Amino acid sequence: MAAQMLAGKGYKVVYNLSGGFKGWQGEAAFGAEEMGLELFTGDESPEKTLTVAYSLEDGLRDFYLTMIPKVKNDTVKNLFTKLAEIEVTHKDRLFDEYLAITAKTVSRVAFEKNTVKDVAEGGLTTKEYINLFQPSDWESESDIIGLAMSIEAQALDLYMRAAARSANPQSKKVLTRIANEEQTHLAELGKLMERI
Repeated sequence: MAAQMLAGKGYKVVYNLSGGFKGWQGEAAFGAEEMGLELFTGDESPEKTLTVAYSLEDGLRDFYLTMIPKVKNDTVKNLFTKLAEIEVTHKDRLFDEYLAITAKTVSRVAFEKNTVKDVAEGGLTTKEYINLFQPSDWESESDIIGLAMSIEAQALDLYMRAAARSANPQSKKVLTRIANEEQTHLAELGKLMERI
């Protein structure tokens, strides 16, 4: 039924998998279905939603910075630095949206006092990502970009699940917008992978 609906909406490449989801043998998101949703109860205001999303971006930046001294390859160190800088850009965008929605004049320092600590995009902590992907996996650019894509895909999945459970229409809109941005981030990482 879903395949028919998508085909009817104009999607040209639609597959109906025999056996449904249980028949899928390819890659899948890791972790429990509820992973990360403790951060989004479904009742958050748009302001709280943006604060949590900012926290996730900050956690991912921290993860990338933590990995720099763990690798030997200077090209990979530079890639981690670049990925960390990208997260700063994402944080800036979320902070600007927070200011616009709240119409508050608040400093970044004051705002960051309300963020969630020890979380990263996709719902894992920095320590959990390090344990999941051992440092021996970190010496090639393509492995790093593959990891970044995995994290962005986890984040996309988390934001979509959070949007689906959100009872606040404005928060749902914010979460959907952030999920769409994660799709853009994935596309950008894909282009970077192609160049490498």
